[in-house]
Amino acid sequence: MSNQNNSNEAAHQPVKRKEMSRRQFLAYTLGGASAFMAMGPVLPMIRFAVDPLLTKESQTSFVKVVEESQVTAEPQEFDFQIHQVDGWYESDPKLTAWISRDEQGNVFALSPVCKHLGCTINWNTQNDNEYHCPCHDAKYTKEGKNLAVAPNPLDEYEVEIRDGFVYLGPVVPNQHV
Repeated sequence: MSNQNNSNEAAHQPVKRKEMSRRQFLAYTLGGASAFMAMGPVLPMIRFAVDPLLTKESQTSFVKVVEESQVTAEPQEFDFQIHQVDGWYESDPKLTAWISRDEQGNVFALSPVCKHLGCTINWNTQNDNEYHCPCHDAKYTKEGKNLAVAPNPLDEYEVEIRDGFVYLGPVVPNQHV
């Protein structure tokens, strides 16, 4: 009978609640308020860091460089400027292209950046009708084909002819060799 009395007494006892102490309440409240306040300066920093990834990349436009009538079979060096946006930094760098006509009379433009180590090449400095890199003596044909030292041909610019002018676009792998 005592077993039955003990079980009845246990059933009639009030349920013990796990109450939060004042110290726990203050810790939770201060922690939550601190986290909320920390998000104030952190969210703009995250947005600032991620913003370039969220903006749509604009397509590179073509830049007017020279009149088509001035382009000859002999490569000539032409300077031009482009507008570029790199993250938050906008700039207008000056670029160079070696522009000439191929055997069919089509205009093409080569990048002056050597494919060996990135030095700037020059045309016909040794009177042999080749591009030369002064850094490590890399050599290229008029069409940009690598002859010595450099592992790849010179890159070229996309070219458009509009209204009698040569327009240059982005740099692409060489299509002439």
